[in-house]
Amino acid sequence: MTMSNLNLLLLSFFFITLARCGGETQNNSSVSALFILGDSSVNCGNNGLFSNFLHDRSSIYPCVGFETRLLPDLLGDKLGLPMIPPFYGQNGSIEGLLSGLNFGSSQATIINTGNLAFQALNHQLRQLYETLQMLQMQLGQTKSSNLVQSSLFYISLGKDDYIQLFLHKFSSLRHKYSGGAFAHILVQQMIRVVKDLYNANARKIIVIGIGPLGCAPRALWESYNSTAHTNADDRHCVQEINELILQYNAMLSEHLLELNYELFDAQIVFCDVYQGMLQIINNPKRYGFSDVRRACCGLGRYGGMVGCVSKEMACDDPSLHVWWDFYNPTQGVNSLLANWTWSGQPSHLCQPIDIKHLASSSAEHFNRAARTASTAIIWNDCAPPKRPTYNTGSETQRLAPNSLVVATGVISLQENIGCPKKRDSIVLELSIAVSVFLEERS
Repeated sequence: MTMSNLNLLLLSFFFITLARCGGETQNNSSVSALFILGDSSVNCGNNGLFSNFLHDRSSIYPCVGFETRLLPDLLGDKLGLPMIPPFYGQNGSIEGLLSGLNFGSSQATIINTGNLAFQALNHQLRQLYETLQMLQMQLGQTKSSNLVQSSLFYISLGKDDYIQLFLHKFSSLRHKYSGGAFAHILVQQMIRVVKDLYNANARKIIVIGIGPLGCAPRALWESYNSTAHTNADDRHCVQEINELILQYNAMLSEHLLELNYELFDAQIVFCDVYQGMLQIINNPKRYGFSDVRRACCGLGRYGGMVGCVSKEMACDDPSLHVWWDFYNPTQGVNSLLANWTWSGQPSHLCQPIDIKHLASSSAEHFNRAARTASTAIIWNDCAPPKRPTYNTGSETQRLAPNSLVVATGVISLQENIGCPKKRDSIVLELSIAVSVFLEERS
């Protein structure tokens, strides 16, 4: 199969998919509430009674005051929901819970570190369970179940696990685990949490990947000051760090998409903000930015030596910067990511469908979209005598006959088949989920 024929096949299927999905682009959101778990990507403050006294040395102000809109805030606007209050900011009334809560903390990890300055995901999960139990007591089993099933559950963590536990110069975990092994630990924890949410009756779940930490001001500053990376000033990103994040995101995406087939009527979406941010960093002028390396609020080279410990340190125009502080993007970046994750245009960051369609889809529609709103390659003219393999960057697995495999990123089909024109390996770099259908004929 020539590349021109392959491109024609992909393009044809793309238009078929659009035709099937036509007429379903209106925002008919039926989302009742938004429950948020995460780190500084979801909450500018700290979700704890004493966390202000336990704050880490980095940025005390990961956002520009209380008016900054983070990604889940912007998505909440698109869903037509009121501002989602933080867990410790609720007034205690049942009315204050009906639109959702934000359990996130500006310093939070997937793994329980034992460090009181960092809130573990399990702690946020316990707070969520308490809230769901309160809803059940106040509303009754049927009403609370309907509310939970029609709510969105949003999870965005992992950044601090890498920054504080793995990338740190004196990290014991880095000596104990390889990058792949550490990613596997984090992914297994995330999958467990998603399953726990499903068992608590949650059905629509959004999981956000980690952004390009290797491009962040702190990473550039540390790289510049390292004797091993004296040329850091000539590049936008530290590739070694980004490769670790890419490995984690790919592994998490693959496992989450598999859960959609494992868990009945689950609607789980993975959003790859890494690719969105990298698109902005590589094309800053196109999106109105002029500085892709220096933090708006910080001191030293790249603003990466001292974090945002005072609002007076902030630059005059944050809208020109990609980064607000050490590792957090500015509101301008979050606005673009919100648009892209919501509509899938122009960048397909969320798989298998965008958040707009997730909000209005039934389980039946979601499952159909997961299969049809993706690229299909069907071998029709001859049958492979040996099963091909696929490689998603983390591991290579053998495909069963007539099986459906959904993955993202770079898919490599390594063939050993009887058709000479298909004998060469085909590598497809796709930004949308890939459904590979293999038909074997006798």
